[in-house]
Amino acid sequence: MQPRNMSMSGVVDLAAVKAAGDARQKAEQARAEAVRQGDSGAVSPASLVIDADEAGFERDVIQRSAEVPVVIDFWAEWCEPCKQLSPLLERLAVEYNGRFVLAKVDVDANQMLMQQFGIQGIPAVFAVVAGQALPLFQGAAPEDQIRQTLDQLIQVGEERFGLTGIAVDAEAAPGAGDEEAAAEVPAGPYDALLEAAVEALDANDFGGAIQAYKNVLSDDPGNEEAKLGLAQAELLARVQKLDPQQVRKDAADSPADVPAQLAAADLDLVGGHVEDAFGRLVTTVQRTAGDDREAARVHLLGLFEVIGSDDPRVTSARSALARVLF
Repeated sequence: MQPRNMSMSGVVDLAAVKAAGDARQKAEQARAEAVRQGDSGAVSPASLVIDADEAGFERDVIQRSAEVPVVIDFWAEWCEPCKQLSPLLERLAVEYNGRFVLAKVDVDANQMLMQQFGIQGIPAVFAVVAGQALPLFQGAAPEDQIRQTLDQLIQVGEERFGLTGIAVDAEAAPGAGDEEAAAEVPAGPYDALLEAAVEALDANDFGGAIQAYKNVLSDDPGNEEAKLGLAQAELLARVQKLDPQQVRKDAADSPADVPAQLAAADLDLVGGHVEDAFGRLVTTVQRTAGDDREAARVHLLGLFEVIGSDDPRVTSARSALARVLF
């Protein structure tokens, strides 16, 4: 089977975005501590290929994807094409020297992961970048096509998420640098409240999550994690009540209906159509005035908070908003 076209649009997984942000912060703190202690934090080439399972998937794949793209090879011992593809991916992981990490998942031992990724057959190759899962290809593929896919993946990781890979030391012992990268960061003063908010999100208790994040912000208005979490929880609470088909119809039938456009933009964002959501609201700002214009502008700024100010799509939309406002 030839590889499917690589898609980098992906659905915006809000929980994964938050997890990746948490992991990135912890990784930066761990690296800073390693440097302070005179350790470069570099890993050995052997550490670029790992075995991942359900129990450690968040730590080994989701959190790691905050600093380097993680390619997932779903395989099984009985799969003949896997025996051709897996060694090739392992060789490329070492050759790319820290630009991506390869996580191997035995589907026989990890049926839940197979179901979560919607895998119909193996070998199947996915990637996780900054907490977001992206399908790469299914079935064995020629090496040149795999290299092109990996190059595109790395480019997206760098340009969209600022992931520049991890340092590799050919002389480092296997496992070197890994303990520092996974080191526990001392609990902060708001960790319990933030954890409660995450648990509420996982339980679809968006009201509880919103209140937990607001409790943090009432004491620490500049807490970036709480601001991001609050924006995400409020968005999820809004879309939970929507009838997507009716919202889309109302927005198409009434371009001047500001509430309809705001609701459609929320659905766009949750569906992964980030540029569409931003473009819809920029256009709404452009064609409205007074209170309607202000409502659209404020709503757009709120969606910027969901994605994060360092995302290039936010930067581009801010420029477009400025052009229509001034």
